[in-house]
Amino acid sequence: MRRLITIFASVFIAQMAFTQMQVVDKVIAKIGDKVILLSDLQAQKLQMISEKVEVTPQMDCYILEELMFSYLLLHQAELDSVVVTEQQVEAELDQRLRYFEAQIGGREKLEEFYGKSIFQIKNEFRKIIRDRMIAQEMERRITEGISITPREVRAFFNAIPRDSLPYINARVEIQQIVIYPQITDADREKTKRKLEDIRRQIVSGQATFNSMAVKHSEDPGSRADGGLIEGYRGQMVKEFDAMAFSLKVGEISQVFETQFGYHIMKLENRRGDAYTCRHILLIPEVSDAEFDKAISKIEECHKRIKGGELSWEQAVMLYSNDAATKNNNGRVTNPYTGEPYWDLEDLNQIDRQMAIIIGGLQPNQVSAPSVYDNLMESKQGVRIVRLTSRTAPHRANMEDDYQMIQNAALNKKRQELVERWANEKIGNAFVRISPEYANCQFIYKWIRVNP
Repeated sequence: MRRLITIFASVFIAQMAFTQMQVVDKVIAKIGDKVILLSDLQAQKLQMISEKVEVTPQMDCYILEELMFSYLLLHQAELDSVVVTEQQVEAELDQRLRYFEAQIGGREKLEEFYGKSIFQIKNEFRKIIRDRMIAQEMERRITEGISITPREVRAFFNAIPRDSLPYINARVEIQQIVIYPQITDADREKTKRKLEDIRRQIVSGQATFNSMAVKHSEDPGSRADGGLIEGYRGQMVKEFDAMAFSLKVGEISQVFETQFGYHIMKLENRRGDAYTCRHILLIPEVSDAEFDKAISKIEECHKRIKGGELSWEQAVMLYSNDAATKNNNGRVTNPYTGEPYWDLEDLNQIDRQMAIIIGGLQPNQVSAPSVYDNLMESKQGVRIVRLTSRTAPHRANMEDDYQMIQNAALNKKRQELVERWANEKIGNAFVRISPEYANCQFIYKWIRVNP
């Protein structure tokens, strides 16, 4: 299936680099009432370069078509009233930010690199993520119901020339049982009391809001600016927005909670749906006692598995509190492919600790307990790991790689349907392409509808 590239993907670094380029922007294509700018195309090229994709002279045509296809999906989604919920958008945005935090070395480094707080970064990319998700949902609706038989899978495989079969690197399947220590009511109350004391000092005139933000706030993106945040309605998390629109200018809020922790806010200015405020964020810390409890539980779990008292599956259900893997027998899914199989290079990029742990394991062997730094979710726990399987490097074959081949065959069938759909819809949509792209060898029939 065609890849919806970075106009609806994670383009934080590419767009940051693009802002440093001096390019005269202009409209290069239009689908319905949606325009594609030269800056959109250039940002895609930068993203591909960052992913170490070779950029050839023909790449502009490829990128432009990907962008036009994405906008065609969006155009049709509007006609069909396809929507995604704000909760879905927020969850996807959080997941992508956690991924980039893991890649760059944490939230503070991401905010430092981007020059904005995490709140501001989310504001900037919320619409991009929403549009991408709507386009994906539109494409899903086009292809829903498509299935493939084993006979079709084998025919697809047999049609590939033997010397063209891909070489599969060593791959592993892995499972984990994770226990995250609990943040107790006492931990939360301790954080709230500390923030209430900070507020009292500010309100009494003993300190300024700016100085206390610089000294105490755990939002590194705004801390250096005295907690300064610029936002507008619908762009922040709902609790933050609600507080900003409940305060009078100059007023300081009581302590309130969001998914990030506890805040106090001072409203600096508000005009229409836009506002400027300062905030101080404190994040509850896990106590040593709770972390010790988690260690004791994972050691107990490990002992019961090794002693044959519990099967792995029973232990996952009894001990794990990792939402991502608990209901899947602890299986760790590769986010690049959506499959349970990991290329070791991918694993090393996502979870270097895991790559080290499984290096000394045989299939079905369980590791000793260890500390787990979950960079994707910015939290720490303890875990044990089980190596389910390990394959040696080999040419793709039906016995070892059936699921991968099945997915490839199904994607080809879906793509053929999408191509038929796209060519039909292009004929009913207003499409204009800048003359310098008139000689592009597009997959879809965009040019025929130009006036």
